[in-house]
Order: sequence, then C-alpha cells, then structure tokens
Amino acid sequence: MNFQRIPVLQLGPYLLVTIQGTLDDRTALTLQEDLTKKVEKTGARGVLIDISGLDLVDSFVGRMLYTVTAVMKIMDTETVVVGMQPAVAMTLVELGLTLKGALTAMNVDKGMELLRRRLRDGTPDFTAR
Repeated sequence: MNFQRIPVLQLGPYLLVTIQGTLDDRTALTLQEDLTKKVEKTGARGVLIDISGLDLVDSFVGRMLYTVTAVMKIMDTETVVVGMQPAVAMTLVELGLTLKGALTAMNVDKGMELLRRRLRDGTPDFTAR
C-alpha cells in the first residue's frame, strides 16, 4: 500500500511541517509518530505546523492535530499552527477540538516570529495575526 510521508524539516531549534492536500489516516498517524520522534531526537524547542494547504479535515485528522499539539505541550515544545482555512477552523470547532496548547498565526512568517518571541521571553503571546 502506497502512502505519502510528510517531511519534518529542522530549522535551528525549530521543526517545520507543511501539510498539503488531503491527509489520509495512515499518513496522519505516521506524521504524528515522525514528529514526536524528531522532537525527541533533536530536542526541538518549537514546532511550526503549516496547514495552509489543507482545505478540509475529517474527525480523524482533527483528532490527530489535537493529539500532536497536546503531545508537544507535554514534551515542553511550543507549537504554532499556521495558515488555517476558515472551513478547517469551523470543522475543528464543530468537533469540539480546540488544539489546546497550540498557538495560531496567519502564516509561516508570523508563526516563526511568534515562536521566536515566545521562546525568547517565555511568556504566552496570542496576538499574532
């Protein structure tokens, strides 16, 4: 069975994941595992998840995003989710998934700025738009 593997790129103390197109269940689980292992291996202090290429989410993918953000928080790694389409945001709300522990930003640049600022001074900043 053929499935895609989403690259997890290291940018200094941060990891970047860019999700494009639809995300099937197996790819979502593999991404969750790959990301967790990469954080453990590298000691990354922040993770930026770019979902601007994700047009919609089902309950499984929504739960995967929720789980990833919760696991990153437990691993003491800041998470910023960027590029969320309105339909994705509405679906997550309808599913009751709040992405607890994750910050959000409009795009990758603002997300990286938020991560840097958050990790530099250790205070929450929910103002990136």
